[in-house]
Amino acid sequence: MSSVRRRTVLGAAAAASALAGLPTAASAAPSAPTAVTPRALPGGGDLGPNVIVFDPSTAGIQAKLDQIFAQQETAQFGTGRYQLLFKPGTYSGLNAQLGFYTSISGLGLSPDDTTINGDITVDAGWFNGNATQNFWRSAENLALVPVSGTNRWAVAQAAPFRRMHVRGSLNLSPNGYGWASGGYIADSRIDGQVQPYSQQQWYTRDSVIGSWLNGVWNMVFSGVQGAPAQGFPNPVYTTLATTPVSREKPFLYLNGTEYRVFLPEKRTNASGVTWGNGTPRGTSLSLSQFYVAKPGVTAATLNQALTQGLHLLLTPGIYHLDQPIQVNRANTVVLGLGYATLVPDNGVTALKTADVDGVRLAGFLIDAGTVNSNTLLEVGPSGTTTDHSANPTTVQDVFVRIGGAGAGKATTSMVINNRHTIVDHTWLWRADHGTGIGWDTNRADYGLLVNGADVLATGLFVEHFNKYDVQWNGERGRTIFFQNEKAYDAPNQAAIQNGSIKGYAAYKVGDNVTVHEGWGLGSYCYYNVAPTIVQHNGFAAPNRSGVKFHDLLVVSLGGQGQYEHVINETGAPTSGTSTVPSTVVSYP
Repeated sequence: MSSVRRRTVLGAAAAASALAGLPTAASAAPSAPTAVTPRALPGGGDLGPNVIVFDPSTAGIQAKLDQIFAQQETAQFGTGRYQLLFKPGTYSGLNAQLGFYTSISGLGLSPDDTTINGDITVDAGWFNGNATQNFWRSAENLALVPVSGTNRWAVAQAAPFRRMHVRGSLNLSPNGYGWASGGYIADSRIDGQVQPYSQQQWYTRDSVIGSWLNGVWNMVFSGVQGAPAQGFPNPVYTTLATTPVSREKPFLYLNGTEYRVFLPEKRTNASGVTWGNGTPRGTSLSLSQFYVAKPGVTAATLNQALTQGLHLLLTPGIYHLDQPIQVNRANTVVLGLGYATLVPDNGVTALKTADVDGVRLAGFLIDAGTVNSNTLLEVGPSGTTTDHSANPTTVQDVFVRIGGAGAGKATTSMVINNRHTIVDHTWLWRADHGTGIGWDTNRADYGLLVNGADVLATGLFVEHFNKYDVQWNGERGRTIFFQNEKAYDAPNQAAIQNGSIKGYAAYKVGDNVTVHEGWGLGSYCYYNVAPTIVQHNGFAAPNRSGVKFHDLLVVSLGGQGQYEHVINETGAPTSGTSTVPSTVVSYP
């Protein structure tokens, strides 16, 4: 979003295995050198200094929360990373203000196991009441009883609100109702009213709400009990009764004194929360089955842990990688805490998965390195057609940044090759502010490239790429909610020219695709360097009956650039400086 416009120590671990490959003295004759197998890595262990664990008897909780917030409030491109964990019980009189790269979570199996009589607050005082840069923070698995009856959660991109129970209302706008552009809620129950006020768009999935107050441009719901009725474009609600396929994000919890990771099961045609009626459905893993990674560990060690059969728990911090993390085993979990950040060096890909079932990637940030990477995240090898419908890979709260914290480059951010993959909440962002930014300085042509068939995206945020933000080549793809801004910094019309077409669409469905569907998609332009730029359309797709879109919009922000159409040759052009959306309710 624009800076101008809008916006502990844990229980004992498994013992290490004995050294392998020791030679035996069979004879006195000299023998060839024997390779020594690396010592097996232990599972479990200490989560490190940036995971802060509280219980109801902990002294000085508020002071510690305030200390971390003071450090992180304005540290948009800083190196601090924190995970705040609250053991089951009741806490009173707390106001956990969350700054950048700060995650707060309960350690119960249900959100109601951990109750805070108080608030978890995100506001925008640091940015003069503009909430459009309140990125990279999260709240999960807690019950809240807000002091005033309403909790303020004025976030922007990459700030999920998951598995939360608000025993009251939830205000999504900053104090003063300034610009706001989020956001994402899933598997949550808000007993009172959700109040977006100035939030321009929002996606809520598989939740229960008392009521919903209003909408600005694009409010999308799937599987939300209590959601407002379908009404787009007036009111601006896109409402699906269920979510076709979903599987909630893995989470850390305490079973007595043992830390475990819960893996919620897949749901089809889901509606409402996964918790609240007894034990949630799914399986769990002991922390001893995870390699608990600390910043400074090498990619080779991470890969050794995976080869050994361990999962990965990435504790808060920044991890430089000189080779890809390679996930080859079915059902592997890679879970980050506190916005653990992967930085690929020397042009490598940060993480790749094999053509296997059930991989779960969740809760980490990939920050492009200074040497161009062809890709940053690859799910599956090119050309695969294996059916993964029974046990898909999920990519959840995995965020990508190119530039902002320094010059970074990547040709394509995220590539999905495996069939049936679920991308559940991502923000792929070519930075428009911070350091190391410029049309060619933080060059990144494509955000999301989908080659696999039957891929589902729920909560897709992709912004500012030099060419197509989304290129979808796989058959039977589906997207529920898409938020996009075209790159602000194009120097002139020629820089974005796509053959004979003015500009690259934000969301492009491949010419050979026969079946595709999307609901609640929006694209905005703000060509502030060259305001005369014309973008032909926000969406481009084959004009055939199996390719369907519902509730599309394009917006020119203050007249800085214009769209000629919404999708293909359909939809009225934007005009003037009024920042009024041009909409298409159904295509074709």
